This record gives sequence, C-alpha cells and structure tokens, in this order.
Amino acid sequence: MDNFDFTSQNCKPSIQTSVFILILKLFINKDNLIMPLANVFKSFLLLSTVLLSACDLAPQPTQQFEHAVEGAFTTDISQNGDYSLTSSIHHGLSLWDNRKNKLLFNWHHRNSQSNDVFIVRLSANNSVALSASNDEFALWNTQTGESQGFYQVSDSPIRDIQISSNGQFVVYGQVDGKLVHINLNNGTRLEIQLHSEKINSIDMSSNGRYVLSGGNDHKAFLWDTVGAKVLQKFEFDNRVSIVRLEEKGRFAFIADTQKASQIWDLQTGKLVSTLNFRPRQSTFSSVRFVKEGEYLLTGNATQSVVLWNTKTGLALQHWSVTPRKETRPKTAVVYSATLWSDSAIATESSAGLLEIWPLTPL
Repeated sequence: MDNFDFTSQNCKPSIQTSVFILILKLFINKDNLIMPLANVFKSFLLLSTVLLSACDLAPQPTQQFEHAVEGAFTTDISQNGDYSLTSSIHHGLSLWDNRKNKLLFNWHHRNSQSNDVFIVRLSANNSVALSASNDEFALWNTQTGESQGFYQVSDSPIRDIQISSNGQFVVYGQVDGKLVHINLNNGTRLEIQLHSEKINSIDMSSNGRYVLSGGNDHKAFLWDTVGAKVLQKFEFDNRVSIVRLEEKGRFAFIADTQKASQIWDLQTGKLVSTLNFRPRQSTFSSVRFVKEGEYLLTGNATQSVVLWNTKTGLALQHWSVTPRKETRPKTAVVYSATLWSDSAIATESSAGLLEIWPLTPL
C-alpha cells in the first residue's frame, strides 16, 4: 500500500487536524462502539482522498526561477517586482532582471574570499542597490553596475539599514542603540541615540526624511531627521522585532516578538488594526505595504506568505513558498514579497527561488 504524506508542504495544518478528528469520530459510533475494521479501512481511504484533494487546492507557483544555487543568505525584491538583489554563498551579490529572468551583475565587497552580506536593499526607483555586512555597506548603480562607494562602520555593528527612493539618503541602526542618518550628496551626518538597547529593525520614508525604528528596549520611534525630533513613541510588552512604513509615510507596521502586530495611522496617531493570527505565526521575516497602504503582504520563517486587509487586520489570502528538495527540515524563510501584477505576487526565499503566485484580484 502507498504511504500517504500528511505533512506535505502544500497542506494546511488546519486541514490535517480536521481530517484527523474526522477519522477519530468514525472509529467510534454514537453508542461508543468500535466501528468494524472493514468500515474503518474504507473510511480511511475516503478521507485520505479528501485530504489529498484539499492539498491540491493550495496555491501553486505559476513560474519559478533559481536565483541562488543551494539557497540564499538574503534577498530583496524591488517594490514593482522588476528586480531582485540576492546575497548567496556561491555568487556573492547578484542583481536580476525578474521580467526577463536575466542576471545583470555580480558584485562583491572588498573581502571577496567570503560573503558576509546579510542585508540587501533596492531603492524604490530601482536606481541604487545597497548591500551591508556587520561593519560596512556599499552602494551600486543598477544601470551600469558600477560601485558608488564603500562605507566603513567601526564603532558598533550594523543591525539594519535602509535607503531612500532616489538613493540620496541612508539610515542604519546599530547594536549600541544608535541611529545614523547620512545625506550621501553632501555628506551631512546625523546621529541620534533613541534606544537604550540594540536596534532590531528600521525603515525610512521614500523621501528620506522620516525614520521608524524598533529595538530590544520594547520601544519604537517615529522621528523627523530634520531637527532629529521624535514625532511618536510606541511602547510594547516585548522586544520590537520588525517595523515598516507605507511608501508615502501614511501608515506604520510594528510587531514585537510575541503577538502584538499593529498597523498605525501616522497622520492621526491612532491604531488602525491589529493582525489576527495564532501566536506561532508571528515571526515576520518580510513585511511590505501594497496598493497604497490598503493591504499588507507578510512572510515568515516557516514558508508562509499572507495578504492582510490593513483596516481590519484580517488575512485575505495565503501562500507557502517552496523549500529546496535537499533542505532538512523542509522549510524556507520568506525574505521578500511584492505585487507582480494585478493578478499575481512575487516571492523570494532562503531557497534561492523567485516564485510567481496567483492572486485573487483586489
């Protein structure tokens, strides 16, 4: 008899649980008598067929392209989905044209013997790529492939870094809780110590003026780089793990290491919604506002990608990225996700795969 795999990557845990409960109920009738073995066997075969059919209904990628052999350290997809920037063990840094599935450039930091780049970013206008290790960051021209500068950071390791839409501004957060904002055109540098412990996540508005940061001190700050003025302070019961701004700075997403995952209206200063999910789903590895802030697209460390309604905090659609066949355990970290078109999304993961998924029109 063939073995049925009830832990298929395309099966939702809720489906598995429901079928298991049904099987238990069928073993015992209403009079608490054990069902005849022959009937149990028939019921098991029937329910196995139902389960496999349910698994087949899980969304499958319509396209899949390998961007990194044996997986990636990190990847960022551009806001419009046109490009991907990947850091991997075998290729260093790779810039891809996603629409043509074409490798454009390979880059390396000064130490080309090993790749320790763990953060990559693409500016919103796709003109500049950024790559960062613990102690340096580099900028690259995405059209010519030329380096636009290397910058050393020696006082405290980089925890997170962002670049403005046109590549003029960079902001990074450090282990010592310090934030550094740099105007690359004129060299103006602003340092501010808002956090008392290490910073975990930062984001910046597309114009480079406003910064949102979150750290181990259970706090997040929205601040204006003009005058270094704090505009809003957010306090949580646990460490803040990830923060994101809507492209035009109207909304903010802030999540801690437990279940608090909140969307704020930065114009009114009021809480819009809290994402509704089970606590074990809360380790977000990727977050992006889409459709002018109407929706939120998130990924986590266990393959899951979810589209949320910003106003209600309710999940609308789910996907599960594909792990590499040789990976043990069979899972993948979602690094980046964005809209590909009105009827599709694009994802990149630790599997080193760009995948295009069907999307119910919004």
